[in-house]
Amino acid sequence: MLPALLQGLADRLPSCCAICRAWPSQPLCESCVAQFNQPALRCRTCAMPIHGGVTQCGQCLREPPPLDACLCAVPYTYPWAEVITRFKFGANPALARPLALLFRSADGVEEALDQGDWLLPMPLSEERLRERGFNQALELARHLSPTKIEPQCLLRVRHTPAQSTLARSERRRNVAGAYAVDPLRSDQLVGRRVVLIDDVMTSGASLFAAAAEVRAAGAAHITGLVLARTE
Repeated sequence: MLPALLQGLADRLPSCCAICRAWPSQPLCESCVAQFNQPALRCRTCAMPIHGGVTQCGQCLREPPPLDACLCAVPYTYPWAEVITRFKFGANPALARPLALLFRSADGVEEALDQGDWLLPMPLSEERLRERGFNQALELARHLSPTKIEPQCLLRVRHTPAQSTLARSERRRNVAGAYAVDPLRSDQLVGRRVVLIDDVMTSGASLFAAAAEVRAAGAAHITGLVLARTE
């Protein structure tokens, strides 16, 4: 994360929009955000698009996930997929700030952040952290509610192949046992409202596996906040 003085200077410098390449501009210009950030009705527990006035999708009704709520800002489609890829894999953590502002604009996110006691960014394995150089979920959390972050509470205890390389049917098995709550910090979660932060949600296997561990540690309410959701 940039020191406060450098971040303040960076915010005042002209930049190029990451989508339309307009210059000078904000990193995500107002025109692109308005054009590509159309709200959609989504399942309240997995954030999949739904229709017909219902509040939950059929999958969540059949098999309720370990989340009380799940919110996302944008669909994982053009142009957001490309922007997030640049942020996540392109060694560009500076995009965390404008993406967090986009995150906050989503319906319900501000309320979830205000009501949450702890923000837990989804952790990376040591191998993955060395590859990327930073944890994208942690960088987003730092710009969402820095005083509520507890980055060492939820741990990644097992390295696994990337979920994107696996079939949907294999993803849940891939992350089984990959997350754990630090036993020295588990008391902090008892009876608390916890917010899990991640950048992209696909099948939900990773987020649900982490949420199950947080629930087992005694959390009273768990909200998943994901920047983008595949559809």
